[in-house]
Amino acid sequence: MRKQALILFFVALVLGMVPAAMAQTGTVKGYVKDKGTPIVGAQVLFENLDNGRKMTLKTDKAGNFFSIGVAIGSYKITITADGKTIWNTAKYPVGGGDGNPELNIDLEKERAAQATANPANAEAVKKAEENKKENEKIGNLNTMLKEAQADMQAKNFDAAIQIMEKATAQDATHDIIWAVLADAYLGAKRYPDAVKAYEKAIALDPSKAPVHNNYAQALAKTGQSDKAIAEYDAAAKLDPAHAGSFYFNEGAVLTNAGKTDDANAAFDKAIAADPTKADAYYQKGVNLMGKATQKDGKYVAAPGTVEAFNKYLELSPDGPNAQNAKDMIAALGGTVVTGYKAEKGKKSK
Repeated sequence: MRKQALILFFVALVLGMVPAAMAQTGTVKGYVKDKGTPIVGAQVLFENLDNGRKMTLKTDKAGNFFSIGVAIGSYKITITADGKTIWNTAKYPVGGGDGNPELNIDLEKERAAQATANPANAEAVKKAEENKKENEKIGNLNTMLKEAQADMQAKNFDAAIQIMEKATAQDATHDIIWAVLADAYLGAKRYPDAVKAYEKAIALDPSKAPVHNNYAQALAKTGQSDKAIAEYDAAAKLDPAHAGSFYFNEGAVLTNAGKTDDANAAFDKAIAADPTKADAYYQKGVNLMGKATQKDGKYVAAPGTVEAFNKYLELSPDGPNAQNAKDMIAALGGTVVTGYKAEKGKKSK
C-alpha cells in the first residue's frame, strides 16, 4: 500500500511539473512587410538580455516568422535583409504560453511613425522616398532608351517611336528622351515631328553637338536651309574635333539648295577642320564642274577643280567616287595623279 502511494506520489509530482515547465517558455510570431509586400528571407535575431543566448528565425514567402518554446525573458530583436538592418528594438518581453503580442513589422508605417516622432527627420525620410521613386523612374527610362535604340538599329523606327513617346509622357524633363524620340522620327521620315522634338531637347540642354547636327538634318528636310546652316555651325563650335563632318553636312545642304559657292565655302571649312576628309574635296570638285566653261569646243576647268579631284584620289584612291573623279579630270583634259605616277593627259588651264 505504501509502495502504491509512493508511485502515485511520483506520478503526481511528475504531472505537477508539466505546467511549471510549460510556464518557462512562450510562443513568438509576427511578420515583416514593406508597403504591404512581404519581405521574404529576412533574418529575425532574438538576443536574450538575461543570458545572452541567441535565436534566429527566418521569414517565409508570406513574410511570416513563428517559433514555440522560446524561453521567457526580455529580448533585443534585430531584423536584417540583404545584409542590412531594417528594424530593431532594444527590449521585447516574451512571456509564457501563446499570449505574447505579435511582432508585426510594417516598415512603411515605421518610417511614418519615426517622421512624426522626430519632425527634424521627416524631411530626410521624405527626401529618401523621393530619391527612391526618382531612381526607379530613371531605371525604367534607361530600359526604354535601350529598347528604342535597339529598334532603331534594326530600322524599326515605328516601334522606337512608340517606346519614346511613352517615355516623354512619363518624364519630359530629360533632353536625351526628346533627342532619341527625335532621332526615331527622323528615321521614320516624320520630319516636322523630328524638328519639334529636337527643339525640346535643345531647350533642355543646348550643349550637345550631335543633337544640333541631327536637328539641322531635320530642318533641311523641311526646307529650312538657313536654320539648318546655323545649327551645323553651332555643332561645329560645340565640338571642334568633329567640325569637319558638321561643315561637310552643311555643304551638302547648301549644294542641294543650289548655293554652290556657299557650299564650297562650307567644304573649305570642312577641309580646314579635317584635311583628310576626302569627300569634301570630291564634292567641292563636283560643284566646281558647274563653273567649267567651253572654249574652242573644249571644257575649261574652273580654278581648283582638277586639284580637288586629285586630292580626293590621293586620300581615297579606291573610294566609291574614284572612277567618277578620274572621268571628270579626263573630261577637263587634266592629269590624274596616282601615287608617284601620273596618267597621261593634258593639264587644266
